[in-house]
Amino acid sequence: MEILQHIWGSTPEGEGIILYTMRNSRGSEVQLCNIGASIVSVKFADRNGNIDDVALGYEDPLSYIGDGAASGKSVGRVAGRIARGHMTIDGVEYRLEVNNGPNHLHGGSKGFANRYWEGRVETNRVVFSYVSEDMEQGYPGELIVEAIYDFDDEDNLEITYIAKSNKTTVVNLTNHLYWNLDGEGSDTTILDHELRLNCAQVLEMDTVQIPTGKLLDVKGTALDFTTFRRFGDEIDAEFNNIRNYRGYDHCFAVDDWKKNILQEVGELRSHKSGRKVTVLSSSPAAVLYTGNWLAGGCPKTKSGKYYQDYAGVAIECQAYSDAVNHPEFPSIELKADELYCNKIVFKLGTF
Repeated sequence: MEILQHIWGSTPEGEGIILYTMRNSRGSEVQLCNIGASIVSVKFADRNGNIDDVALGYEDPLSYIGDGAASGKSVGRVAGRIARGHMTIDGVEYRLEVNNGPNHLHGGSKGFANRYWEGRVETNRVVFSYVSEDMEQGYPGELIVEAIYDFDDEDNLEITYIAKSNKTTVVNLTNHLYWNLDGEGSDTTILDHELRLNCAQVLEMDTVQIPTGKLLDVKGTALDFTTFRRFGDEIDAEFNNIRNYRGYDHCFAVDDWKKNILQEVGELRSHKSGRKVTVLSSSPAAVLYTGNWLAGGCPKTKSGKYYQDYAGVAIECQAYSDAVNHPEFPSIELKADELYCNKIVFKLGTF
């Protein structure tokens, strides 16, 4: 494994934006940067041996500051939406920034995705660290966070998020990588991609993308990905607000989930390129987002263009949406000095 690093640019405050390149013996490559502990590119071969970049991303490093799509970024302190920006922890009410309609999203406008992380190389891995101050973006507790990236010669990309707080808080970290297995510059959408999920249930959602607290069986519905389903087939269905959201933006419950146990979540594939990505995680849920609002909301891309809606798909391995307000969901509460850990693995390959 070869890891290279160079200065890609600098923030408005003069801090260096560092680009890390991890390259394995197959010629596959993962690039990372320290704004948002982000994945900038993922390159691996299609069925014919042609290597392309399959991760959405931007031309200018400064575009990674404040992009609405949070492309490839480490999202937190709490990924997803918190209803009305309101939560209660240990009997204390907290008000968070409302930055997405009536709700709080992805830790706020200055959440982890838009922060400067310290990066370092440790043998064959890249480690990013960040210290979130007590009451930063409204969250209690000083939280020390690390995002650890490993990439091996078998084309397995592993992300490990660990965190520890000095007082009771909530934590839900994930990566917001968008995939297009035909190539990010291919001018094709992901509507012909197929997905299989080991998820027999999905959270019922209201019109402003907050869970009702009920889990729905997906069998026979437009959210049934228990066998491979093409995204474009029912992306306009009415079931569970799919049409209202302009596509898939739903939280699926992972079958037979056990805390801190890594298990397969599903597989994404493209018949056009023959590429596939098998997803494993230790989280209880996966949020499927088909890039329904990418057009007009993204800076200029790596290929010098602008993304259209459905240019990429994110499979965000995390806790249930709005879990802090639903005691019936697996808890995202982290006690003082407890260790939080979420592991995500993307196994890259062909079929």
